[in-house]
Amino acid sequence: MDTQAHAAPTRTVTTNTVLPVILAVAFCHLLNDMMQALLPAIYPNLKVQLGLSFTQIGIITLAYQITGSILQPLVGLYADKRPTPLALPGGTLFTLAGLVVLSMAHAYPLLLIGASLLGMGSSVFHPESSRVVRMAAGERAGLGQSLFQVGGNAGSALGPLLAAIVVVRWGQGSLAVLSLTALLSCAILWQVGTWYRHHGLTRLNTGRKAQADLVLPKGTARRGIFILLAMIFSKYVYLASMTSYLTFYLIHRFGVGVGTAQLYLFGFLGAVAVGTFAGGPIGDRIGRKYVIWASILGILPFTLLLPHVPLVWVGVLSLFIGAMLASAFPAIVVLAQELMPGKVGMISGLFFGFAFGVGGIGAAVLGRMADAWGIDAVFTLCSVLPAIGLLAAWLPDVGGRRR
Repeated sequence: MDTQAHAAPTRTVTTNTVLPVILAVAFCHLLNDMMQALLPAIYPNLKVQLGLSFTQIGIITLAYQITGSILQPLVGLYADKRPTPLALPGGTLFTLAGLVVLSMAHAYPLLLIGASLLGMGSSVFHPESSRVVRMAAGERAGLGQSLFQVGGNAGSALGPLLAAIVVVRWGQGSLAVLSLTALLSCAILWQVGTWYRHHGLTRLNTGRKAQADLVLPKGTARRGIFILLAMIFSKYVYLASMTSYLTFYLIHRFGVGVGTAQLYLFGFLGAVAVGTFAGGPIGDRIGRKYVIWASILGILPFTLLLPHVPLVWVGVLSLFIGAMLASAFPAIVVLAQELMPGKVGMISGLFFGFAFGVGGIGAAVLGRMADAWGIDAVFTLCSVLPAIGLLAAWLPDVGGRRR
């Protein structure tokens, strides 16, 4: 009797969902990605003011995303071996510095430096915050990852809207004022870091022990990781085509103004946020493999139609594409963590970093294609990328579904 009385609270403490911590990290993800999204949102202004080519714009995105992609797995691997709770608030200072540099950048090299600083901020924030979400989520890992991701996607959607309202009106220098939101994020993450130090590590270690008997053979786990990375490639190259070039596509093909094009981009990124929110909980219920299958391959008819429809249907189809495509990422990250338990930081850093890197390379390559063949060719080529979702048939089914 006495043993049972003490055993039940231990399980409750280590497997329940600490929603306030998840929401705090998700809100900081919103602030982080809102600040990061200001960079692609001001591309049309920078192109006019500095006379940039599409290739140069793609290289700016490459500098931002490659910086993050190279460092993120290293940060995650280090955190697995030597947890550093105060890295979370410290990483926001890189983002602040990046926006300040961009606000004063009137030469192309300074744009690259500012973009690289933004990438460094993301390289610290994403793997560490994903670890904290895993700690706080307990047995509802999909829900935790979805809330975390929807915060980031909401921030990405607000970035272009904020740029249309503030930056277009008051100019590039207004980025310095907007960068002050990094200080708010720093204050919140300081409190999260305190919880991380006193409670989070115990919960994470308990979760590792519980998953010890679920470790798959190395060959199966590696095959699963490789397939999931292929899914990330499909998702993020397509997202790069939308986030970096949708505004240019709409301006070129339909003759709309910059403000109208930004609103279409805002709608697409808002749909991404909605899809992200749904993907994790659905994966908890029915199994992550099936969510990945439906979200990647299921958008193929819509992406094939997008380059051939009138403006109003571009808006409608982009909403479907954004919502369905985004539902995959929480399921992908949690499934990868389940394939390799005990390496939450490294896996989070690897997948966030790979997403950043492939998105950056994709943006640069697509920019080169746009200069050589035209912006229409970019959207025609990218429309077939979701066919990679067929690989989901070979994913191992671990984690299953919740009762």
